[in-house]
Amino acid sequence: MAGRGKLIAVIGDEDTCTGFLLGGVGELNKNRKPNFLVVEKDTSITEIEETFKSFLARNDIGIILINQFVAEMIRHAIDAHLQSIPAVLEIPSKEHPYDASKDSILRRARGMFSAEDFR
Repeated sequence: MAGRGKLIAVIGDEDTCTGFLLGGVGELNKNRKPNFLVVEKDTSITEIEETFKSFLARNDIGIILINQFVAEMIRHAIDAHLQSIPAVLEIPSKEHPYDASKDSILRRARGMFSAEDFR
């Protein structure tokens, strides 16, 4: 990875992953592990959580994009992640719109600032 930036990882439904893969996000690391997980109806919560934790442990990943409805399934694991890198960003999917009230990272960021900071 010398001289290269960090990767974006994606955990989401088929449409989300396909879009990002067509945009050039998909890669395999030296152990032939992909930087994405397509979550389908039969994907277990354990598999989603293990993949999320493996992305957190990889030093070549700088951002993890996760569909918000998938993030809800592993909310405890996302809430436990306190480091800034990799950044975890919850994104909407075609079937599930984004709800800012469910985004734990956004709630944490809001807690860092008050309205007076922006006056």
